[in-house]
Amino acid sequence: MLKKAVILLAAGFEEIEAVAVVDILRRAGISVTIAAIDAVTVAGSHEIKICADKILSGLKPDFDAVILPGGMPGALHLHNSIEANNFIRDSHSKGCIIAGICAAPYVVMAPLGILDNKSATCYPGGQVDFPKSAKYKNKPVVVDGNIITSQGPGTAMKFAIAIVEKIIGKDTAKKVAKHALIY
Repeated sequence: MLKKAVILLAAGFEEIEAVAVVDILRRAGISVTIAAIDAVTVAGSHEIKICADKILSGLKPDFDAVILPGGMPGALHLHNSIEANNFIRDSHSKGCIIAGICAAPYVVMAPLGILDNKSATCYPGGQVDFPKSAKYKNKPVVVDGNIITSQGPGTAMKFAIAIVEKIIGKDTAKKVAKHALIY
């Protein structure tokens, strides 16, 4: 069965964290939908524009993974979107993988309770906004059950490989990592 992931984009998202993840997941054979919270064309934090596949409005939370790139003010726009929060919450309650990188773990995931009693990482310094029950790990990528977190642009490829491993398995993740020269 084809595995599906969705990445949520808001104006000011971190481009490397979004594009690298979409690319690696698609190389692994995962169907990735790029969903914007507002307009189809979304400018990242460095003014690189991405054309989303869909607008989040009306999208059903029936994906294997929901991916949240960081970047500012992108993560803050996701945090402030009632629709994005409801989508993430609904997906999480169904056991979906929720994966956030950079600012997304502390700006989006923590306020929704997704990091409660979980080990996680984020952009260094952001962990001050983690819930008291979360266990901060100063590592490039942390996987705790269906929660995957990562530190930032430089860890985006390893973050993507961790998502592939969780969705499809270790063999596919190793194969994609080898071909993409991810060490």
